[in-house]
Amino acid sequence: MPNPQLNANGELIHLLSTEGLPREILTHILDTAATFVGITDREVKKVPLLRGKSVFNLFFENSTRTRTTFEIAAKRLSADVLNLDITRSSTSKGETLLDTIDNLCSMHADMFVVRHATSGAPYLIAEHLKRMGKHDIHVVNAGDGRHAHPTQGLLDTYTIRHFKRDFSSLTVAIIGDILHSRVARSNIHALKTLGVPELRAIGPQTLLPTRLSQMGIRVFHDMRAGLKDCDVIIMLRLQNERMNGALLPSVGEYFKHYGLSPEKLILAKPDAIVMHPGPINRGVEIDSEVADGSRSVILNQVTFGIAVRMAVMSILAGNG
Repeated sequence: MPNPQLNANGELIHLLSTEGLPREILTHILDTAATFVGITDREVKKVPLLRGKSVFNLFFENSTRTRTTFEIAAKRLSADVLNLDITRSSTSKGETLLDTIDNLCSMHADMFVVRHATSGAPYLIAEHLKRMGKHDIHVVNAGDGRHAHPTQGLLDTYTIRHFKRDFSSLTVAIIGDILHSRVARSNIHALKTLGVPELRAIGPQTLLPTRLSQMGIRVFHDMRAGLKDCDVIIMLRLQNERMNGALLPSVGEYFKHYGLSPEKLILAKPDAIVMHPGPINRGVEIDSEVADGSRSVILNQVTFGIAVRMAVMSILAGNG
């Protein structure tokens, strides 16, 4: 079955998931992002790669940080950016998602950045555009349900490559609520494709998917054992809004066993980096001393996120 993210020539036309993307495309995105990091370092405010293009941010689910970084990225590429106010849009009055897309296509949209609480919504939009013959309109998944968050996965892999240079000898631990995390899924697929030899999942049994071991991921329920000799630590927040029923005894108990404290961090390698996709819940999954410490690269992730989103949009628009 053809990958809906690629055209007949194997070129990226939508970014819906890191799953199934060839290593060459992932590497191309990271390499392109590196050029944009260089531009921002030189205080060049804009490049003209998307001049005359219209990017519509369709956020059916709240996320100020992700929407803002997409908006900054598009504007740095000189695109016209329109943020749809979903709470006041026609979808809240009964219009379907695809009716909304059809109307926006009539307004000469060139790219949709979509965040939706329903898994698969960006795929549905991409399939609809194909049926309608709108091959020049691109879709970027900014997070769909529990399924995927590909630009977060890409900015995480960029951050790891920036600090560790090479994926081929790393041990990466992903810790916390992996069951409900689209970020974890996107990271796992990207890191496996890019050649990370050992991926670890650490968390209580109630918050880990059952198929992790089948995917070649080492599962740990004891955080201290799982952290031993890790190069990279990716902390996840508890996705309380996606949980059904009580999966944890208490927040305090969770932090005791699975929160990253300075004492636990000592078990990782001395040069291990600490990451978090945000927003951070201090004292729940991570101690403030760790989040603000010298091993934390959390703010670097935010900075690199703009460059990665610039890379994705420029490649989709044919400028990669």
